[in-house]
Amino acid sequence: MTTQLGLGTHRCPDVEGAAAMAAAHAVGWIDTAPNYDCGLAEGALLRVLGNNPQIKVSTKVGFVPRLLQDRAVKDSVLTKAQANSGHALTAEYIAWQVERSRRALGREPDLVFLHNPEHHCEPHQIRERLSTAFAALEEACSQQLVHGYGVAAWNGFSHGIFNVPLLVDLAFEAGGPQHHLRAIQLPLSLVKLSAIAEALDGGGVLAEAQAAGLDVFASAPLHGGEVPKLVTPELSELIRSGSSPAQAGLAVVASAPGVRRVLLSTGNTEHWTDAAAAVGGQQLSEAVMRRVVDVLGT
Repeated sequence: MTTQLGLGTHRCPDVEGAAAMAAAHAVGWIDTAPNYDCGLAEGALLRVLGNNPQIKVSTKVGFVPRLLQDRAVKDSVLTKAQANSGHALTAEYIAWQVERSRRALGREPDLVFLHNPEHHCEPHQIRERLSTAFAALEEACSQQLVHGYGVAAWNGFSHGIFNVPLLVDLAFEAGGPQHHLRAIQLPLSLVKLSAIAEALDGGGVLAEAQAAGLDVFASAPLHGGEVPKLVTPELSELIRSGSSPAQAGLAVVASAPGVRRVLLSTGNTEHWTDAAAAVGGQQLSEAVMRRVVDVLGT
């Protein structure tokens, strides 16, 4: 399986410009969310997606953009308290937001991720929350409003709030053997190495995703710019001779077992081409990966 570089739009100050740049460099996937770029990110992709139908796109549902809170209440899909909380995964809100995302993007999303379902959720409530959300997304898939769904979590997997077997069980409950659960998304980087270390030993979330046939989207691979500061010249040479610190960090993420796409947020052409070379290069050996874990720890 070849790991591919995708555009993440979370930290892009100019989403349309970044998307146009990535499209010019044959990007295959763009990831966004209704709450990115102050609620404007999806609409900013309309022109680029319209001109490049070959690019696949994923969006999310969960966080309630501030500019949509009053509208959600007026349309009776959220109570005032739910809207003001800034996060909701009710069936009504999911259906409402999916339709808004379709209109903003100008097409059906290839994936809709549940966005941090662990947010403000007690552990004993997570199964019910996910079950409700999966049922709503299976309904959206049956209506051909989206092509598939997944779970994008910052802490959900790493904190043990849920795991892939639970997600698969709930998907079967919601959609049967032909369910539409397709992917997970989580932060992976030299700062967030635990999942990679576990996968090297055949365990953890990445191994579970592989076993379940789910694609893994790696978010925040440079951890907000911290990774290049962390990588010494010696570590960079250990990882891949001649690589820049950023390329070395990306190579580790791209070589992690089960990772299908590495999402990078940038509108800089040079950064993109350097990243594409790192992600698309030969995968690092298990021996190198283990040495990186030994040097940095988890």
